[in-house]
Amino acid sequence: MAAFHFELVSPEKVLFSGDVDSVVVPASEGDMTILKDHAPLMTTLRPGVVDVTTAGRTQRLFVRGGFADINAGGFILLAEQALPLEQLDGAAIEREIRDAGDDVADAKDAELKRRAQEKLDKLNELKAALRI
Repeated sequence: MAAFHFELVSPEKVLFSGDVDSVVVPASEGDMTILKDHAPLMTTLRPGVVDVTTAGRTQRLFVRGGFADINAGGFILLAEQALPLEQLDGAAIEREIRDAGDDVADAKDAELKRRAQEKLDKLNELKAALRI
């Protein structure tokens, strides 16, 4: 399979940079598989899992939104947040969702409730993307 250059960048760091055989991304229009010589495209991402395949090995990373830019020079994915899947613990996420739900219910003012609800929404996006 022909390789192309791919970079996955989050605000904190570059999570991946190198030549790959394929990348599957959770685009807002649906999952997309990117191969060498893909037509130029820019799209937004929804929370989900990115599969990066190189030499028959696949690395999986969770992304929480962002942008994908495919052009003649390769593919750059700019993620709002990105983590390797092995760093995520389903039981811990479930506990955090319960705690965040309690925080929403216990919030004393509108601003605290808004922030608690935002955290709960992000955790639920993560849970849905990982199919926990």
